[in-house]
Amino acid sequence: MPRTTNHRWQFSRAGGFDQARLDSAADLAHLGELDLKLWAALACPVKGLEFDERTLGLIDTDRDGRVRAPEIIAAVAWCDERLKDLAALKAGTDALSLTQIDDATEAGRAVLASARQILKDLGKADSPAITLADVSDTARIFAQTRFNGDGILPASAAADEPTRKVIEDILACCGSLPDRSGQPGIDQARLDDFFGQLAAFEAWVARGDQDPALRPLGEATAAAAAAWQAVRAKVDDWFARGRLAEFDERALEAVNRSETEYLGVAAADMTITAQEVASFPLARVRPGQPLSLTTGVNPAWAEALNTLRTAAIAPLVGKDKTSLSASEWAALGARLAPFEAWMASRPTAAVAGLPPARVREILAGTSREAIADLIAQDKALEKEAQSIAQVEQLVRMHRDLYRLLLNFVNFADFYGPDRKAIFQAGTLFLDARACELCLRVDDPGRHAALAGFSKAYLAYCDCTRPSGEKLQIVAAFTGGDSDYLMVGRNGLFFDRKGRDWDATITKVVENPISVRQAFWSPYKKVVRLIDEMAAKRAAASSAESDAKLAAASQSATDAGKAAAPAPAPAPKKIDVGTVAALGVAFGAIGTLIATLIGYAAGLFSLPFWIILLALIGLMLLISGPFMLIAWLKLRQRNMGPILDANGWAVNGRVKLSVKFGESLTEVAKIPPGSHASGEDPYADKPNPWPRLILVVVIVAFIYSFLGDPNHGWLYDWTRPGTAFHEKVGFSLGSRKLSEEEKAAQAAPQAPAEAATPAPVPAEPAAK
Repeated sequence: MPRTTNHRWQFSRAGGFDQARLDSAADLAHLGELDLKLWAALACPVKGLEFDERTLGLIDTDRDGRVRAPEIIAAVAWCDERLKDLAALKAGTDALSLTQIDDATEAGRAVLASARQILKDLGKADSPAITLADVSDTARIFAQTRFNGDGILPASAAADEPTRKVIEDILACCGSLPDRSGQPGIDQARLDDFFGQLAAFEAWVARGDQDPALRPLGEATAAAAAAWQAVRAKVDDWFARGRLAEFDERALEAVNRSETEYLGVAAADMTITAQEVASFPLARVRPGQPLSLTTGVNPAWAEALNTLRTAAIAPLVGKDKTSLSASEWAALGARLAPFEAWMASRPTAAVAGLPPARVREILAGTSREAIADLIAQDKALEKEAQSIAQVEQLVRMHRDLYRLLLNFVNFADFYGPDRKAIFQAGTLFLDARACELCLRVDDPGRHAALAGFSKAYLAYCDCTRPSGEKLQIVAAFTGGDSDYLMVGRNGLFFDRKGRDWDATITKVVENPISVRQAFWSPYKKVVRLIDEMAAKRAAASSAESDAKLAAASQSATDAGKAAAPAPAPAPKKIDVGTVAALGVAFGAIGTLIATLIGYAAGLFSLPFWIILLALIGLMLLISGPFMLIAWLKLRQRNMGPILDANGWAVNGRVKLSVKFGESLTEVAKIPPGSHASGEDPYADKPNPWPRLILVVVIVAFIYSFLGDPNHGWLYDWTRPGTAFHEKVGFSLGSRKLSEEEKAAQAAPQAPAEAATPAPVPAEPAAK
């Protein structure tokens, strides 16, 4: 909605739209009152611009990667609260004088005090200004301080050795956060999480100590349970097979595996561990018999059974046991199952890696309260620390904010001759041109889908450096022609830092560059089409010749193998329909030729100057539509879609007029004052015929036009009686006669008679 304001704005017109000028501090102070419809842009991305990303990140308060108009207004208001005069932003330097900070507001006094404290900590207490270098390295500012107000406590901030070791344990188990000094530290959330995990782990350990059923063998229970778990499935399988054989003796052979299965294993070289029979039963199944632990055991499981016998069976079932019944196996499992369930409930937190003794030691001490108190002391300095961070923000705004306004509220940098816009990535040198309008792109295909509506000729390039760095750009060609701009052409790109990149065109979006080029474009397309057709025809002829040569070679090879010559093919009969069709075709061609000859005869009966004007009119008729389309597109050419495809929200038609386009793409020219010999020893010998023909055509046109009988100008200038006729003796041209003159010339003339003087009557005699 429009905003009411009493401020008197100044506007300048550039790029086809009115742009608000930001010349005074009052303009900046009333920026929030400027109607958003009058802004050049409404949003821009944080990344991909020739602008400090850290500054844009500070302005981007919602951290969504885009800076919007309300955030720009808020940034200006933030500076207005801390500076005496917003005109200081126009300086654009990274050194902020302390006298420019407003000590009349609470926010300004806090920033001023922090700036002086920073300079004092850096040994520059007498400095009249603070620079970006002084505040950009926060690690160096807070390196000598124990607390920095961020609520993150490094181990070095501990008051004693036991507390420091507990902080190190927390860092190892729960991870770290970087504090303002750059050191890893912990916050209150990590402290609470660590001690919560410790309490849960201690409760689990205490449960095992208090319930003897969970660990029947004490510390040796873990080894016994591991040995039991290793053969549990295999022993259960053996007893199940025995119950099946006891139920029906016919299943005995099946549960013990067939002889043919052993033949396949015995045919190969068996290993010592006999892994080939690991899937076979644990021992030979005999109905109603216990499992032998020492003899007749599957060699793949002999070692595991022996471990079970010594670690679990001997202490829990019987020391001298050499066999195991089904009931004894079930009883063994009942003794070890509670331990398995207890181990399954073991906490999975990182603190479970700490020794139980260390867990008890930490819980018994007072380190939790001590660390929480230190974090609270650090948090109490948050306001002072934020003031220090605001010093950096104010210095950055002093350097960068006004320049951002000249690329956001208006496009003064883009249309001005002194400085490039923040979206211009550098200069592309290619095809004897220097393109200043180059932008970084991430996805050329996606960018071109929208940027093509700019009506500008765009070339997308892949740029690389010897170090392996890669960059993609789009360059707008707004001058010259596009005859030699094609995919694969190489150039050189210089970024804003002066670094050179190898550039290769990978994609082009074709649009007119000039009206002059559009005039010749249809004829160039015809020539290009003829060249392509000739190339295709030549390639086809070459392929046909190669095929004939190969066929002839094959025929020569097969000729020696043929027993008899092949019979001659029967002559084809002439189809009557074909003859009729050919007659109709020849008749139509003859009619067309006769018609063309008639038109040509009528055309060449006209005066030469009319024929020449007709040819010129024909050329204009062919080229006119192309020129009209080019003229319309050049009038519509604008930067909006190019920037919008890069994440901007351009608020108007940022036009690229022909005159402005010539300044964005500089065509190669010899510098003024330079000497050019003009002699090329390798140039082709000049052909005089084109110029001679042109002169003849011009002279013939003038003579034909002036000598046209309808005008008779040349005849009137040289007719009998003129100085020319008296001097030369003949007249030029002719003149069309009027109807009276034609009738007089056509009337018969009377024969001439001898003229005799009429007698003079005599005077009468005087009387």
